[in-house]
Amino acid sequence: MHILIIGAAGMIGRKLSERLISENALAGRKIETLTLADVIAPQAPAFAGKTVLETVDLSLAGEAERLIETRPDVIFHLAAIVSAEAEADFEKGYRINLDGTRYLFEAIRRVHEKDGYRPRLVFASSIAVFGAPMTYPVADEFHTTPLTSYGTQKAISELLLSDYSRRGFFDGIGIRLPTVCIRPGKPNKAASSFFSGILREPLSGQEAILPVDDSVRHWHASPRSAVGFMLHAATIDLEKVGSRRNLSMPGLSATVGEQIDALRRVAGAKAVSLIRRERDDNIARICEGWAPGFEAKRARALGFVAEASFDEIIQVYIEDEMGGRL
Repeated sequence: MHILIIGAAGMIGRKLSERLISENALAGRKIETLTLADVIAPQAPAFAGKTVLETVDLSLAGEAERLIETRPDVIFHLAAIVSAEAEADFEKGYRINLDGTRYLFEAIRRVHEKDGYRPRLVFASSIAVFGAPMTYPVADEFHTTPLTSYGTQKAISELLLSDYSRRGFFDGIGIRLPTVCIRPGKPNKAASSFFSGILREPLSGQEAILPVDDSVRHWHASPRSAVGFMLHAATIDLEKVGSRRNLSMPGLSATVGEQIDALRRVAGAKAVSLIRRERDDNIARICEGWAPGFEAKRARALGFVAEASFDEIIQVYIEDEMGGRL
């Protein structure tokens, strides 16, 4: 089996490749070739099979074709710029998040029309495809009305994925990721970055900035769950998914205050004292349009699973990023 991960240098891409390498199989088939692609050179993993490293920008002509000419069996499309960056740079957001995705889909279509090539394609979408006003919890049938450029780019890509799948060019499934928390490493440019920061930094004894009120409620899952979503999507029977190929993933709905309460239970009052409240009206405004939580009935029925408490999300971070100890 040949697996291609686009966006392999990102956090989820790295964790996904590590999981695939550790299991060395997908759906009972041995992984013989692993292609890791990103705009910056991915690091070479310790993999017994063949590893191909590609520095690629899907928004440039010919780049998607170069990746597809080797006919990967499964494609994980994770590449994107994040929400705040896409909002700040309108042109770049559409070029990377939409044009790059369409170029990839078109490259697959052209090869399909030559020789019937039809890979499984797992697309990392986002709950940003939904916008206020929303019900709580958001039902699976709720309409997509994004209020950001990033959400709009993801929503358009979801429609393209459904149509290209309907036409038989590839077997696509879109995974609407919750906000991934706790993200390891340094803060990124996502407006949601503080959700991880107010936990990650205090767990390491560092100060964290909280730019919104404690009452802000949002939908979360750990990096471990996000990787699990991707792997399950790559192996699921798409006949059971049907024509509605984009799924809102399960997760945990929690307020910022509930996050902080979980931090206090797991790490104590000293960690909580490192959170400094410094309101950012721009981030607070963006948060007002975000989904507070989802039913995710379809995804759960199809076997997708996530954490049940924020204590568990924090514990996953401690296990995966801190060696199991505070």
